[in-house]
Amino acid sequence: MRYRIMRLIVMFDLPVETSIEQRGYRQFRKALLSEGFLMMQESIYVRVVTNQKAANLLEKRIKAFVPKAGLIQTLQVTEKQYASIHFLVGEPKNDIKNRDDKVIVI
Repeated sequence: MRYRIMRLIVMFDLPVETSIEQRGYRQFRKALLSEGFLMMQESIYVRVVTNQKAANLLEKRIKAFVPKAGLIQTLQVTEKQYASIHFLVGEPKNDIKNRDDKVIVI
């Protein structure tokens, strides 16, 4: 089986006006973190996956804990596409927990 390291990016805009909405936001964010996502920037989280099939399965798991209101989008990109990100302002973060060379395929 050929592995094509990819990134799954989750972008969301959730309402936080009521205490119930705030709780939904916190639970969603906590669930993303428990699935191994790291914050790329506010409301954008990213995770390395081994291939597109793994990304699709992860999207299904995310669907199980999405809040009822708001906007949640996912984007699957290859590692090569992800590496072509241009920083117009700011500096890249070298977070060793979320690099493709740290992925172990069993």
